[in-house]
Amino acid sequence: MTAFVYTRSGEGWQLPAPLAWELEYTTGSPCDSFWMRCPWDPDNDPEPSAWVRFQATDEKGVLFEGVVDECEASLTADGALLELSGRGMAALLLDNEALGQDYETATLADILRDHAVPYGIAVGETAAMPPVERFSVATGSSEWSVLEEFCRYYGGIAPRFDQQGKLVIAPWRDGEALFIGDSTPVTRMLCRDRRYGVLSEIVVRDRYRHWTQRVNNPRLADGRCRRILTMPGKSNFKAMRYNGQFQIERSSAELLRLEIDVPIPFFARPGDLVQVERTGWRRNGRYRTARVTVGTDGSGAWSRLELAPPDILL
Repeated sequence: MTAFVYTRSGEGWQLPAPLAWELEYTTGSPCDSFWMRCPWDPDNDPEPSAWVRFQATDEKGVLFEGVVDECEASLTADGALLELSGRGMAALLLDNEALGQDYETATLADILRDHAVPYGIAVGETAAMPPVERFSVATGSSEWSVLEEFCRYYGGIAPRFDQQGKLVIAPWRDGEALFIGDSTPVTRMLCRDRRYGVLSEIVVRDRYRHWTQRVNNPRLADGRCRRILTMPGKSNFKAMRYNGQFQIERSSAELLRLEIDVPIPFFARPGDLVQVERTGWRRNGRYRTARVTVGTDGSGAWSRLELAPPDILL
């Protein structure tokens, strides 16, 4: 991997060859992230505090595009080192607050124009989405939450960024599933069942129109975790139902996760289908990749896949 950093004015520098690095790719939430460590001469110019952008490449092209959050220079027994970390381009939308406003009718083009493009976000593949009547942006919302609400609530699509830092708003493309069998060089497998925070019921209320609806989670029938969701006055019944179901599905996304480590970099990408068939493993089946962490360290290059059931809302 070759790493570059850029200042606000666009000046760029190539960093020394990294000693260790990690690139984390997600399905949109949480944000993609990066970390790297490399040798460093404290007398080097420019000062790391001037860096605002990060790019990682290899012989095939761009691996990661993002913003620099933290630089740390240190003197150790191994010499002078530099550690650099940050997030993907979604950070620009997460860190900026949206201006509260109401749209009589909002289209995807309107949302991108007002809440993404002003921050220098490059837009990649987009799918056709219906316009939304009476769409409201609440004061205090981040630009990312506006985009996510519009795309997920009303279009059923998870917005995300690709490796080149372009915003993608399109359904997952289900090609042939990656296969992890007994011959796959797996170094670690983990299954995590986590019930904390998973909603069993949502009660959706619109106090202005006196509507109430209950949405239950079939995965949790014990009624252990209920939430009351009060909708704003401009909501309609369709929006109420979608909000309730959305909250149930989103909380269920963490109910079951598999983690699989393989000593192969870039083994999969977020959204990929994975078929697991390992002898002695009781959680075999088809999954969707929710998160991929790729890195190198003293043990070599590796990928860590975080897998979720394929029908889960990522």
